Amino acid sequence: MDTHVSDTTTPAGAGEGPAGPVTDPAGHAACVVTLGAGGPTGGHRGELGGKGTRLAELSAAGLPVPPAFCLTTALFDAYLRETGIAAEAAGADPRTLRERILGTRMPASIADAVLDAYGSMGRPRVAVRSSGLREDSAAQSFAGQHDTVLDVCGDEDVLDAVLRCWASLWSDRATVYRDTDAPDALAVVVQEMIHTDVSGVMFTVDPVNPRPHRLVVEACQGLGEGLVSGQVSSDFFVVDDEKLEVVEERVRYKVTKCAPLEPGRIGMTKVDAAARSVPCLTHDQLRELGALAVRIRDLYGSEQDIEWGVRDGVFHLFQTRPITTRPAAPAAPSGALSPYVAPQPEPVLNGTLWSRMDIGEIFVGLMTPLGLSFARYYQRNVHTDCAGALGVRDTGEADLHMGFYQGHVYLNISYSSYLLAQCLPTRDQRHFTSRFVSEEVDLADYENPFGTFPGGMEDLLSTVHWLQHTAREMTQMKSRSQQMVDARLYEFDRARGLDLTRMSRRELHGELHRDLAWFHDMHIGYMPYYINAFAFYGLLTELCARWLGSDGVGLQNRVKTDMSSLRTVESAKEVWSVAQAAKNDPAVLRIIKDEPLEDIARLLREDPAGQRFWDRHMEPFLRANGTRGHQEMEITHPRWIDDPSYIFQMIRRYVADGFSIDDILRRSSGWSDDSREVLGRLPMPKRQVLDTVISLYALCSELRETTRMSMITSIWLVRNVVYEVGRRLVADGVLHSPDEIAHLDFEDVRRYLAGDEDAVRVFDRARIDAARRLHEHNKRLPEPPLTFVGVHDITASVRPAADGARLEGLAASPGRIVGRARIVEDLVWQADEFEAGEILVTGYTDASWTPLFAIAGGVVTDIGSMLSHSSIVAREFHVPSVVNTKDATQRINTGDLIVVDGDAGTVEVVESADTDPQGPAGAAGTPAGATTD
Repeated sequence: MDTHVSDTTTPAGAGEGPAGPVTDPAGHAACVVTLGAGGPTGGHRGELGGKGTRLAELSAAGLPVPPAFCLTTALFDAYLRETGIAAEAAGADPRTLRERILGTRMPASIADAVLDAYGSMGRPRVAVRSSGLREDSAAQSFAGQHDTVLDVCGDEDVLDAVLRCWASLWSDRATVYRDTDAPDALAVVVQEMIHTDVSGVMFTVDPVNPRPHRLVVEACQGLGEGLVSGQVSSDFFVVDDEKLEVVEERVRYKVTKCAPLEPGRIGMTKVDAAARSVPCLTHDQLRELGALAVRIRDLYGSEQDIEWGVRDGVFHLFQTRPITTRPAAPAAPSGALSPYVAPQPEPVLNGTLWSRMDIGEIFVGLMTPLGLSFARYYQRNVHTDCAGALGVRDTGEADLHMGFYQGHVYLNISYSSYLLAQCLPTRDQRHFTSRFVSEEVDLADYENPFGTFPGGMEDLLSTVHWLQHTAREMTQMKSRSQQMVDARLYEFDRARGLDLTRMSRRELHGELHRDLAWFHDMHIGYMPYYINAFAFYGLLTELCARWLGSDGVGLQNRVKTDMSSLRTVESAKEVWSVAQAAKNDPAVLRIIKDEPLEDIARLLREDPAGQRFWDRHMEPFLRANGTRGHQEMEITHPRWIDDPSYIFQMIRRYVADGFSIDDILRRSSGWSDDSREVLGRLPMPKRQVLDTVISLYALCSELRETTRMSMITSIWLVRNVVYEVGRRLVADGVLHSPDEIAHLDFEDVRRYLAGDEDAVRVFDRARIDAARRLHEHNKRLPEPPLTFVGVHDITASVRPAADGARLEGLAASPGRIVGRARIVEDLVWQADEFEAGEILVTGYTDASWTPLFAIAGGVVTDIGSMLSHSSIVAREFHVPSVVNTKDATQRINTGDLIVVDGDAGTVEVVESADTDPQGPAGAAGTPAGATTD
């Protein structure tokens, strides 16, 4: 694009307009307004646009707004007339007009007016922001529809940024969002760019919760763009608007921030380690910010959404807009809610046992609106058939099997145990109920509100059905597993060969229909292995306790089942092999170690040695493991095949640590001597029974791991289609950015592909924004419990203040170790920080974390259970582990010296990082991990 100032004046025939001569430089200078310098304010929205008017008003009121000037709508009109574009605009295609502006030089007289104002500011780095007429109005925010260009410096770049903003009046998203074909005029604000230390938003009323006198603050490290895009973690505060006291505070571990990477380039980078677990703002700063918010609300007489930043301790205000939506009244005064998706009788509502322990091993943690809607699709279209795959004759009502609470997915244990009573092993409901209950719930007085299965002839018919089904399952389980493996490779290769971007909407619908059918079949095929592995583990636990007494306590976790060939464990070995191949090629290793993560894959393919490495090592690895990812049912998360950054981080880690394949094999092989000795004391018949149960547990676990890859590959296939739809919606202006795909509803995606309805009608902007606000609200809330009965009040989940001393959880994997803690919140960004032997402390883990287990000294999680996937992998690697500590990530800091007792289920902080003279892990004389048993 050529943005040089023209040497000529106005094109022929464009010299006069309704406002008189348009080449008058003095007239153009009058169309540039310095904000806060006595120019037009509140009554001049038509000149300054919404954003410009608000900033002018804030400046006039003496509030701390960075220096700025505004190019009025009159200057934009003059540009259109002088270039002849105004005459072309009527009836023209918006994209043609946009390209016309981007390709047309700015007349010299207009450019001089812009650059004179820029020179008066001292030519600093600036943010150039569009300011639409309807933007930030009380009726409609219209936010984000026009362009903003950040961190601009220099005359040419400022003029280029102004043209980009003007051209965005005819962007696809702005055209879609307007309710009329006739565009408004557009002003542009040029404001000094503040490279903030901390940024955020402040609402003068909680946008989700209607409780009064609450100023809600969300704050993040770095620039506010990271918070707006949802790419960074933020702290949450509530300030009383009368006393200006902090009444609620939730500090999150912050790994990344948005910041200048180089002049003119904004991107993601790491937060300094010392700032990750401390609040972004002090209470004094929050009081100051609260006072500013009250002044702004009083100025406008309405509730406001305010963007702010702090640089060197000084607050700056970047924007304010009226809050155009109001929170709905809560379902109950206490905040207690039920996960049920439909109304239920009082006894059922208050008596249902809910759990999110290990359900599918993929519904883990907080989910986005898209993830939750996909989970609802699974519930209504797949889950009941999965129950049928277990031999359940009557699979019940789909809406009763699962529930949703504060953005998390829960299994209805009461209803599930009621239905599973049709099967002989779970005829006694306690066998299933106890499997999914964490220590938060006392079952002493629990009674299933659904009662017991009918009995009589129904029980007989159900038993016969289960016996026949189980007989078929035992004969078919190995062959079905192989069929699923073969099908996975076929579907994976087929998907890699498709170009979804070239498909029509109807063809894309056909592809989604096909993928959902395979998704259905793979989940049904996987479910028996998953449940049977747990059943045999439960039987092993029960027999050890019954036959071995105190010697059998925890023995099921020490018995080595020789499952070192588990697909998940195997993936750690394969990462090591890829790392060795990279280590043996200096050109490849240099690219992986020295280049930015986002560029490595491209640079490898552009380098001859890198291309050979990719073909020989990366492609086979990704074919075997590439559909893994974090929280796999959450389809917004990229898989390793989509973004291999985590693999490159682990290659860096394995190469740096000198970790060998022998170390991995040594950790995941052989029986433990103490367990063999204990079992040897049993009479031969009982020992043979236990050996048989152990073998069956090992077989089902191995088949579960093998077929799990087919199950998660089916999710990846669906994700591919959804993201192709999202890409098209962004290109058509329906979505502002790919980040908004997370706020879609999966049923809307299906509806859109199945018909010919206009995308704007299907993907309603108001519903997308409402989904985003609710998700942001859920992110602020404390982690809900793993299990609870009836309804739950989220205020009961507030974690205690960090006191550091001792935590109790579940003893998931035996052993005792002393080592330095490492809080890991984001695998991709932090894998290179993790040192071999450190204690991994995180909220929860899943299969994608396995490569870290191979070098971890121990594992501690906030949530989890004895049979979660991560607990099993910890046992396979002989890594001491304590799970379900509730708040380890809140009470332990990176660098703390801690003792993890995987037999007792305790974690103790013995030396705080801030008092250790040696410093954090890796300091001289302080081993990262030291086993004590």
